Amino acid sequence: MEPLLEEDEQRLDRVDSLQEPDLTSTSSSLSSVFSAVDSRSATSSGDISGTSGSSGEILTAAAVIPRLLEPAPACEELKATVTARQKCVGRNNKGVTWGFTSVIGRQREMEDAVAVVPAFMSLTCDHVGGCTAPGSRTSPEISPIHFFGVYDGHGGSQVAKFCAERMHGVIAEERDCEVDESCGWQRRWEVALSTSFERADNEVVTAAVAPEMVGSTAAIVVLSGCQIITSNCGDSRVVLCRGTETIALTVDQKPDRQDELMRIEREGGRVINWNGARVFGVLAMSRAIGDRYLRPWVIPVPEVTFTTRTDDDECLIIASDGLWDVMSNEEAGEVARRLLRRRRRRALMGEVDDGVSPAQAVADNLTAIAIGRNSCDNISVIVVDLKSKRKSPSNAAKIKIK
Repeated sequence: MEPLLEEDEQRLDRVDSLQEPDLTSTSSSLSSVFSAVDSRSATSSGDISGTSGSSGEILTAAAVIPRLLEPAPACEELKATVTARQKCVGRNNKGVTWGFTSVIGRQREMEDAVAVVPAFMSLTCDHVGGCTAPGSRTSPEISPIHFFGVYDGHGGSQVAKFCAERMHGVIAEERDCEVDESCGWQRRWEVALSTSFERADNEVVTAAVAPEMVGSTAAIVVLSGCQIITSNCGDSRVVLCRGTETIALTVDQKPDRQDELMRIEREGGRVINWNGARVFGVLAMSRAIGDRYLRPWVIPVPEVTFTTRTDDDECLIIASDGLWDVMSNEEAGEVARRLLRRRRRRALMGEVDDGVSPAQAVADNLTAIAIGRNSCDNISVIVVDLKSKRKSPSNAAKIKIK
């Protein structure tokens, strides 16, 4: 892994020292550092900016409306093995904190959208792969399930916005459908997520959400105390920082990925290198929501992974390619680990609390580094702190539509 450049190190320290805004304000930290950059926000002109916020602790609460912003080797079916544990790691993982940024960057239009929905479902722990220890008494306990999604639109913002408003609701409905319980919890989630992506794609057409040349990626995380479940279409990405490792939980679905190339050509399609590999020289990804004009070559079928949480898990990073085009997984993970540990140490030492969660600080810094490296796309980053421990629920976020 290449070390961070000196200018990135300085930017990381510089941005981390700033005080970020509250939930409903424009991200002054980013705009103050990069106000000289000639780019427009979806909500204001002149500065690179976007609404950002942190949540405090996500508790067992009723599902709320998401905040919306306007702003591994290749394989046919990607799966992670879930093994039985001798204790339920979820017992100490009832709450998480999160932070996000979503900025227009150097693009003329904001086509990204972000959704965060704490407790969008409540299920018994054994329905999300937890509490497998023999004789566990927590298996029938009801636990909150949290939702995080990044949607990177292309050809327009309509499909990305629609997914941010609708996808989590569709997933909850499909997961509640009656099925044969003998198929197991993991298979039930696979079916629910695949059906949900297909259903959302169909609703884009039936609701006349957008023209057939508009589409969006969809990188979502369903998080319980025991499991990290991802479902992905396109080239937005989810990575897990675990100890000193940075683990890719999704693999970009690019037209030149060997299995995707074979599938496209098997259907009579072509992949043409036009400023990178593209389906018929047009679209730089092989799976997406929308893009009906490129069926059957571009499909809305997600790849689903399951990862059992451990005590070594630091955070999740869910981001659009505006980040990943200029930062490797390992670089992003290094920044996240360094900042999380620094801010946790400061909190333990009783230093002044600026009201900014460690997760929000990481999201802001990753965005700042991407802008400093001349990312040419919209940049959306969600960071979920998997080690957060808050003493009081009074700081829990009040989610608002934005």
